Amino acid sequence: MSGSLEYGPRYPGSSKGSLGGAPSFDFRRFGDPDENSAADDNLDYSLLDLGRFEAGPVLGFRDRRSIADDSRLDGLHTIDWSVDLGIFAQYWLVPDKLRLRTEVRQALSNGSGLAVDMGADWFIEPSEGWTFSVGPRLSFGNGRYMKQYFSVSGREAAANGQVTPYDAGGGLKSVGAMISASYDLTPTWNIQVYDRFDRLLGDAADSPLTRTFGSANQNIIGISLSKSFAVRF
Repeated sequence: MSGSLEYGPRYPGSSKGSLGGAPSFDFRRFGDPDENSAADDNLDYSLLDLGRFEAGPVLGFRDRRSIADDSRLDGLHTIDWSVDLGIFAQYWLVPDKLRLRTEVRQALSNGSGLAVDMGADWFIEPSEGWTFSVGPRLSFGNGRYMKQYFSVSGREAAANGQVTPYDAGGGLKSVGAMISASYDLTPTWNIQVYDRFDRLLGDAADSPLTRTFGSANQNIIGISLSKSFAVRF
């Protein structure tokens, strides 16, 4: 179990940042060794474990957006936060060192469609207790995702007065990278600092919401503290 504190964009495409925090959980079978993971992995559980290959359900959260985040959003539709649910798959090219991972998640309640996140991570353990990781990221959104976060209807454009109508299509949303450093304070306590940078591309970058109110550069910096414990049932 862990808790994290992050500073990053208030909503996708925003140039304004805010602090946020959330708990997270990592489940594994009793007796299984602790496995290297990235700070931006969503909550998952391996139902299929073939050694180097794992797959199973994954649970995440979707970003919200409202005029409270930026007064310049006046007249644009509000987006509620949502849980998203899907599947993950990962493969260790080099056991405990080099990992490929994909998550495919569908929003359950806020109409923001399907998101796909892909990445690779290289883990280094230079000394006892320390683990460093770095790797690239790709993010995709289907038509509903891009419409919800980056499109502007004619009615919204007229009400806002600062942006023009825009119809964002599905596809590649961003490319980026993730870097982190973690230290085992005790055999059961761990602290981690991390930074994820993404560059919006295509329709996400060209959206008047990004160009007028926001930025194509999206950066999240965070710190997390985790505690491992066994639950037998």
